[in-house]
Amino acid sequence: MYAAQKDIKSWLWVVALVIVLAVAPEPVVAESVSPGELQSGSLLLRMQNGYTSATLLNTDVDMDISGLVARVKVRQEFQNTSQDWVEGVYVFPLPDKAGVDRMRMHIGERLIEGEIQEKEHARKSYEQAKADGKKTSLVEQQRANLFTTSVANVAPGELVVIEIEYLEDIRYEKGQFSIRFPMTLTPRYISGSALPDRIGSGWAPDTDRVPDAASITPPQVMNSKAHQLSLTASVNAGTPLEIIASRYHPVRISEKKNQYTVALRSGTVAMDHDFELVWRPIPSAAPRAMSFTETVDGKPYFLLMVMPPDQEKLPAGSIPRETIFIIDTSGSMHGVSMEQAKRAVQLALKGLKPADRFNIIEFNSATTSLFPQSAVVNATTILQASNFVKGLKANGGTEMRPALALALDSPQSEEHLRQVVFITDGSVGYEDELFTMIEDRLGAARLFTVGIGSAPNSVFMRKAAEAGRGSYTFISALHEVQERMDGLFQKLEQPQVTDIEVEWPSSVVTDSYPAVVPDLYIGEPVTVKVEASGKFRRNDTIRIRGNSVAGAWTAEVPVHAASNSAGIAALWARARIGELLDIERRHAEPDEVRARIVDTALTHHLVSKYTSLVAVDKTPVRPSSDPLNSEQVANLMPYGQSANAIFGFPATATNAPALRLLGFASLLLALFLLAVQGHGFRVRHARLR
Repeated sequence: MYAAQKDIKSWLWVVALVIVLAVAPEPVVAESVSPGELQSGSLLLRMQNGYTSATLLNTDVDMDISGLVARVKVRQEFQNTSQDWVEGVYVFPLPDKAGVDRMRMHIGERLIEGEIQEKEHARKSYEQAKADGKKTSLVEQQRANLFTTSVANVAPGELVVIEIEYLEDIRYEKGQFSIRFPMTLTPRYISGSALPDRIGSGWAPDTDRVPDAASITPPQVMNSKAHQLSLTASVNAGTPLEIIASRYHPVRISEKKNQYTVALRSGTVAMDHDFELVWRPIPSAAPRAMSFTETVDGKPYFLLMVMPPDQEKLPAGSIPRETIFIIDTSGSMHGVSMEQAKRAVQLALKGLKPADRFNIIEFNSATTSLFPQSAVVNATTILQASNFVKGLKANGGTEMRPALALALDSPQSEEHLRQVVFITDGSVGYEDELFTMIEDRLGAARLFTVGIGSAPNSVFMRKAAEAGRGSYTFISALHEVQERMDGLFQKLEQPQVTDIEVEWPSSVVTDSYPAVVPDLYIGEPVTVKVEASGKFRRNDTIRIRGNSVAGAWTAEVPVHAASNSAGIAALWARARIGELLDIERRHAEPDEVRARIVDTALTHHLVSKYTSLVAVDKTPVRPSSDPLNSEQVANLMPYGQSANAIFGFPATATNAPALRLLGFASLLLALFLLAVQGHGFRVRHARLR
């Protein structure tokens, strides 16, 4: 009898183990990351016989900021700690307006400069060099803010350094300049049906909605001593600054003759949340409009910044508004991001007026609306909304489309101006689908985006706001919520200048981007990038017209007063490529559009959707008899996010979680029946004896 009891206990231990396995969340892994090493912070290389230590990564960033243009150098070290020849693949974020134009590869004392080529040709050059055993590197653009660096034939123990440079225009808002450097990426929600073939090596399969999913879903680790970044910035403001500071990282700042040098106080930081530098000139120094220029191959390029007029008090009888809040409650919003979003909506509710109407829509894998349609603002509805927001929890997938459709397609009152406030981290892979939907269904509404979290998808925030004729803002910390939401509601109250037109001298022909100048909101200027053909006369001026809150508004900028600034031409080219990609997305003459993109990118030496930078060392280094192993280098998870919340049971194109649960349930049942059957046999056998 004792033996029978002992057997039962053993079976119970087995059953308990199965239950634990059944309910345990699936770890955040790609093929190149060992589940058991996920929390260790090490990067792993998948070998034929298991896993071994893989490439370590260090990153150095140097920013040179002059006027409205920044040249940023990113230096990445790949060290092969294995005993094999390897290929490293690293997916990394950059600002969505970055114009990547240079790449260098250092191997010991040797320097190989990258060349811009059409994407397919560059890929073939890279693959051929890889097969021939030559040192080679490739930089490709996966999305506007997502790039891939590949480096092949790294010898055992060897250190390879890849340097990437890009140009970016500085953001200006409310009298303050800023630049943001993304350090990691929020894992993107992948929806759709899995495709049979797989192009990349990420954790998600390619799908019919996100055909490049495997290329934009690199493995991510929770902690890593290797994921460290050093950063310095040089700011040539040309005028004394009232404020210069880093929002999220302690820094050291020195100044000499209006030249400011910024460095991380600790030397290095973990690459788990974005770096942002802000500075503000003394207010009296700010002009109404300013221009910068660069001449390339005899052709002038301009960057024109239209500043808001002095803020006027809004008319007492401003038009009633219908404000629809869309709040992302998917798994990627778990933790600090969810708290930021909830606090943002609670503050926004306090800003509503009795004449307004409002609604709240929350979404994850499903979409829920607080009211069937927008409700009047009173004590009862505000209390209902506040309780609704308090109860929100982050869970599930990121299905944005139904939520946007519900907001944009719902019946609209002619007496109210519809303003949609979209609060999300933007962690989706099907951005283009959403941009097209916004353009098609927006009507007279305006869409404002609020990027939440330590590493939001900035390209989605910006382009969704542009498509929605609104503006965007970021909230990366709880202490910013009040300030950022107050600023947003100032914008929502009323645009400062509408129907903006830029009038150039009749003697020149211009190609300007954006083609249609957006509305001008409080504290947020509009920038226009221009290529000019023709001859300017000495006294020519650029005239900007529009309708302001106080009536007609005009500003003039003398052409010859424009400040010289390197990089304006490349920024214009980057803006042109962005507009052409929007045209391509609308399926208008794709072959012709592609040819124009390639021509622009090759002329200005830029990485784009159809061009890449490739560097090849002509000397073979890997013996043909030695195999080449490939690895995907992991990214660090964004600060404040939970891996289990995002990857525990992802609602993606695969039904693996459900199948896993079904399999464990079947196994559990089988083990239970076996245990019962065995116990019964032993009891009967004891009785017979």
